[in-house]
This record gives sequence, structure tokens and C-alpha cells, in this order.
Amino acid sequence: MRKNKLLNAIGIVAELGKVRITIAVSLSTILGYVLFRGGFDTGIWLPTTGIFFLAMASSAINHFQERKWDAMMDRTRNRPIPSGRISPQGALLVAFVLAASGSVLLLITSGFLAMQLGLLALLWYNVIYTPLKRKTPFAVVPGSVIGAIPPLVGWVAAGGSLNDTGILMVAFFFFIWQIPHFWLLLLKLGPQYQQAGFPTLTSLYTSRQLRRITFVWTVTMVISCLFIPVFGEMHTNIGRILLLIGSVALMLLFVRLLRLKTEQTYDKRYFIYINSYLLLVMVILAVDAVVI
Repeated sequence: MRKNKLLNAIGIVAELGKVRITIAVSLSTILGYVLFRGGFDTGIWLPTTGIFFLAMASSAINHFQERKWDAMMDRTRNRPIPSGRISPQGALLVAFVLAASGSVLLLITSGFLAMQLGLLALLWYNVIYTPLKRKTPFAVVPGSVIGAIPPLVGWVAAGGSLNDTGILMVAFFFFIWQIPHFWLLLLKLGPQYQQAGFPTLTSLYTSRQLRRITFVWTVTMVISCLFIPVFGEMHTNIGRILLLIGSVALMLLFVRLLRLKTEQTYDKRYFIYINSYLLLVMVILAVDAVVI
């Protein structure tokens, strides 16, 4: 009986923390660390755990902030708070414990600047981006700053400086990547967001126009990626060639997005493509840093 309760509690915390998303955040933190150190070492785990806890805390706070609107959407009505599996106050307590644990870990293992960056990501997501989503359909653009912070945390935790233009270009790529990633999700979930009262681009643009907007942002993302070697965070010709091949392949795939039938609003393949591209870029950058 106790075991079942413990497993249920762990499951609720994992849902509040949106673990699948926070794992991606942790991977980008690891990338920043590896890019500075040129390899993996035991010092990577505690700072990564710290940012993982802070990202989970931010997600838990977001569950609390959007509990009323989550109850209105099919996709989110079974989340822990709207489903009654945890009280709003309980979710805030979980968030506080996670935020405190993550902050202390970052401070002890990586210094004050790393902790500041981690808390900045939390505040940006919960104090700026989340309320902004209720105001404008373009909230994702400033909101995407959140994605740029984790690789900076990893870089600083490894001993790097924020004055380095190479890691700033990597962070910029992560910032840009989030925008077409969200637009693709919106092609599928736009009607549900509208149902819950969120202003969305699907109410301003047709599906075809939104696909074109997504394509433009995807091109911008690819250009930002190809600038990473220019700013010094790529050291081998093989890495540069692989980055170019992957980028060209993605663009060839995304040209087809423009050719979808007018009534076809969403194709999950493109969501897979853009996520796979991010993973490919991270692997190429990490391997390139390790082999030099």
C-alpha cells in the first residue's frame, strides 16, 4: 500500500515537472558544459541536476498558474491539479522544494552566476512568459529566451565566461529553435488553445499562412545554426560538413510543409524532423568538442 502511494506521489511530481521536457533542458545544459571542457567528467552531474530541479519547479508553478485553463482543454484536463490528484497548494509546495534544491545545488557546485541564470529561467517562464500567453499570440518569441539559458548554465558551471561569442551563438540557436517548434505544435493544438481563451495565431492566420510563418522561422533557425562554426564553436571540418548536410536535409524536408493541402493543418512528421534536427546538432557539437 505504501509502495503504491509512493509511486503515485512520484508520478504526480514527474507530471508537475513535465519530466520529458526538463530532460531536454538538462541535455542542453550538458552540451554547454561539454563545449567548454571538451569532454565529460563527474563535475557535470550536480549542476545538471540543479537545472533539472529548477526546470521541474518552473513547470510545477506553471501547472498552478494555468490550472483553470488546463481544466478547459482536452489535452490538459487530466493534469494533476485539474484532475484533483493534488491540491494547488500541494503543487506550490512541490515547486518550492524543487526550486530550493536546484538553487542550492547550482550555488554550491557552480557558483552564484550559474544559480542566477537558473533562477532567471524560472522567473522568465513564470513571471513573463506565462502571463504574456494570455495577452498576445506572439508570446512565444520573448518566451523562447528560456531555451537559451540552460546551455549558458552548463558553460558557466564548467568555468566558462558569458563574454564568449561562441556559446552565445549556441544559445541564440536554442532560442530560435523553440519558435518554429511551437508553431508546429500550434498547427495541431490551436483550436484547443482558442477554446481555453488563449489568443493564438490560428485565429489571425489561415493554416497555409501559419505554415509559411513556420517555414520562415525554420529557415532562420537553420541560418543561426550554420553561424555556430563562424563564431568558433566548431573545430573540425567533418563537424562543419555534417552540420551543413543536416541543415540542407531539414530544409528539403520542410519545403514540403508549404505544399500540404490547404485543409491539412498538421503533419506530425515535421514536429519529429525539427526535434531530430536539434538532437543532431547537439550530438555533432558535443562530439566535435570531445574529439579535438
